[in-house]
Amino acid sequence: MRITLEVRSGTAWTPLGAEVTNNDGRLGDLVPAEGLRTGVYGITFHTGEWFAAEHAESFYPEVSVVCDLRDQSGHYHVPLLVSPFGYSTYRGS
Repeated sequence: MRITLEVRSGTAWTPLGAEVTNNDGRLGDLVPAEGLRTGVYGITFHTGEWFAAEHAESFYPEVSVVCDLRDQSGHYHVPLLVSPFGYSTYRGS
């Protein structure tokens, strides 16, 4: 699945990167080399593309998760559990 990362600056969003998950549904590293600062970030999971490639119907073409990162040194893991007609996400460890 393709996943994109953006940072919010005022009312504008700036793209930071995009990656595709591996066979286990995980990313290598979506974070830019300079790391992340505190701020508001958007993660978009392109679910519609993924389900279409699997020849499956889906209701949500993408899932956007907006996170407020308050600790620059923290570890952030944001899993997405997805089915064709629903999804769930949380801050993992």
